[in-house]
Amino acid sequence: MQVMEDNASFEEKSFANGDVYIGEIKAILPHGKGKYLWSDGTVYDGDWEDGKRTGKGVIIWPSGAKYEGGFSGGYLHGNGTFTRSTGCVYRGGWRMNVHHGIGKEEYSNSDSYEGLWREGIREGCGCYRWSNGNSYIGNWRSGKIEGRGVMKWANSDIFDGFWVNGLRHGSGVHRFVDGGIYIGTWSKGLKDGKGTFYPAGCKHPSLKRWCSINSNDSGLSLITEKHMSPNSRVKRSLSAKISGSIRSKSSCQISQRTSSMNADRSLREPAGDCICHDSPSTVSQPSDEGQSEPSGRRTSVYEREYMQGVLIMERTRKHSESSHKIKQQIKQSLKPVKKSSFMDNFGGCQSYYLKLNLQLGIRYTLGKITPVPAREVRSSDFGERARIRMYFPKEGSQRTPPHYSVDFYWKDYCPMVFRDLREMFKLDAADYMMSICGDCGLRDISSPGKSGSIFYLSQDDRFVIKTLKKSELKVLLNMLPKYYSHVGQYENTLITKFFGIHRITLRGGKKVRFVVMGNMFCTELHIHRRYDLKGSSQGRFTDKDKINSHATMKDLDLKYEFQMDIKLRESLLNQISLDCKFLESQHIIDYSLLLGLHYRAPANLKALAELPGSMQRQDSLPSGDDVKQGEQLFIPKGLLLVAHEPSFVNTAPGPHIRGNTLRAYSIGDKEVDLLLPGTARLRVQLGVNMPAEAISKVQEYKEEASEVELFEFYDVVLYMGIIDILQEYNMKKKIEHAYKSIKFDPFTISVTEPKIYAQRFINFLDKKVFPQTT
Repeated sequence: MQVMEDNASFEEKSFANGDVYIGEIKAILPHGKGKYLWSDGTVYDGDWEDGKRTGKGVIIWPSGAKYEGGFSGGYLHGNGTFTRSTGCVYRGGWRMNVHHGIGKEEYSNSDSYEGLWREGIREGCGCYRWSNGNSYIGNWRSGKIEGRGVMKWANSDIFDGFWVNGLRHGSGVHRFVDGGIYIGTWSKGLKDGKGTFYPAGCKHPSLKRWCSINSNDSGLSLITEKHMSPNSRVKRSLSAKISGSIRSKSSCQISQRTSSMNADRSLREPAGDCICHDSPSTVSQPSDEGQSEPSGRRTSVYEREYMQGVLIMERTRKHSESSHKIKQQIKQSLKPVKKSSFMDNFGGCQSYYLKLNLQLGIRYTLGKITPVPAREVRSSDFGERARIRMYFPKEGSQRTPPHYSVDFYWKDYCPMVFRDLREMFKLDAADYMMSICGDCGLRDISSPGKSGSIFYLSQDDRFVIKTLKKSELKVLLNMLPKYYSHVGQYENTLITKFFGIHRITLRGGKKVRFVVMGNMFCTELHIHRRYDLKGSSQGRFTDKDKINSHATMKDLDLKYEFQMDIKLRESLLNQISLDCKFLESQHIIDYSLLLGLHYRAPANLKALAELPGSMQRQDSLPSGDDVKQGEQLFIPKGLLLVAHEPSFVNTAPGPHIRGNTLRAYSIGDKEVDLLLPGTARLRVQLGVNMPAEAISKVQEYKEEASEVELFEFYDVVLYMGIIDILQEYNMKKKIEHAYKSIKFDPFTISVTEPKIYAQRFINFLDKKVFPQTT
């Protein structure tokens, strides 16, 4: 029997393989409403279009799993509900048989996740609730907690901050159920760096501003003063974020084989485990870190410093003093990045346009010079004619693409020289372009010095881009031929690596000059402290209210001297002497050694690490209590020097160093690697991954009786380089030297003759910073 309607017929059709179709057919293909029964017991009842499941329908598998919702081109596509035989249920968006878009999954173990999915993986904003009462609201990446988010444990402890790979990593606030609060930084789940602990009952500064500052980085409006219920503002904000991210996608095409519906016989249940094994289900208990002090001490707060979960320093302050300091830090963090006076002249020229123009110009320059055959650098490559100039109109031109920035003129200085330098530094042109000109863009960072320059950082942290004054540009261009020769002759040089000089001219003739440099602190290890060392003493200290986890401190703030392997120390000081000799020949002063310290927790103190039992992993430290206050301990080696094995370490050149692997006297004058138990094995190079023992200097008096330094010795990993090499000893500096010499001891002031400056710099590092082992 056949019923004709709109050129379609309703009929029952059986296939040789045992499949059966009952429904509307157009020509020879299912089209309209129909039911298909596979020989294995799978049943689909719903809409068809040209032989493909398209529209609304229901499919039931032999296992008992069921899907009801949208289809397109034979795929689960659109919105629908999938129920497994185990009881796991997903409701939400689909794309080509996998979760995609906004959706909620309820797992068979009573866990649930509601939020964004991408290609079957939790990606973006989402809320995960464990059956034991724990919950997390925040960002996800590749199925794991990553980015800004809030974790609330069943006992009402709360952590609001940043995560990486399911572990707390970066800045954050931990609020304890008894009311105590710790504000600080974490690394791989452990407290690492400086922070402040407010015991229960002690008034703490408002966290609303801190949360609003950090939420700007993630796009989330998260918990501030107290954790709210699932139906509160947090969930509404999350839902708004998710709904704004939904996009409708067109379906794709598949094979047109229809004679026996073989394409549909291959349909299987969507892949995936209904239990969320890759979720941070191990975060089952809050930590016991920083529990509140006895009630008698609640008028005090504690400024603490940790290394991999081990407390190494504590300073007790009265609440009013610490509260003022925290408020000042919060107020400072709310201020926009400080612009120099010369940048103020640009009026409405926003940082966004400068960064976009810079990326457009660099991409154009690399595209122009990369195809040029390699050749030796000539003297003419340093001259005025060795420049690339191009006009970039907003609407585009025959040579330039259209863009969303403002019209600008681009000038690239000595492009062939810097191409050769990048090759000398072993940087791939494609990697260099992607790092600076990739979709992720550039990040603004605050100026660490008094120059007022604007600093940008590439998203992969490999390169720093700094604005230059006209006088600095002139010095660098004059120095460039000798600089090229120096870095070519000494591959272990500690002098800043320069990768390009550029200039952007906007309408009205306003000019901004940039230099691209290597980031000396591009490392997977956390840099706990940073020092800018010149060897002078006049004014070389940091105000106490400006000292924080990101501050760069100065000569008089350095309370350590560093003892190194004999061969490592010899290599370091020899290269510093060579670099200073070069800078002296170019009449350069005011340069400094930028020194970064990474503390290592030693093996015998691993049991003291404050790692919550719920966060433990094989490569993490066990949990325990803090070191007792006032107890001075001698730390044995917490890091090891081992023979270099190229297959065990990353030998790819970094943005700061390209030199050879160093040799160590302690293992028989062999090339060495640095082994950090439970963390990494690193290649030791000059200025990078250099092991040392930091020894506290004998203090004539205690700066504060309330400050307790818990250890006298630290194992550290050092990162260093010579920076700020663009200040020439010109007439202005000579006058400054003469004037300050009347008021202060000439040997203590920073500005002095290049020869004296170099000698003082070398002697300071040799005698005070890296003294010879006795």
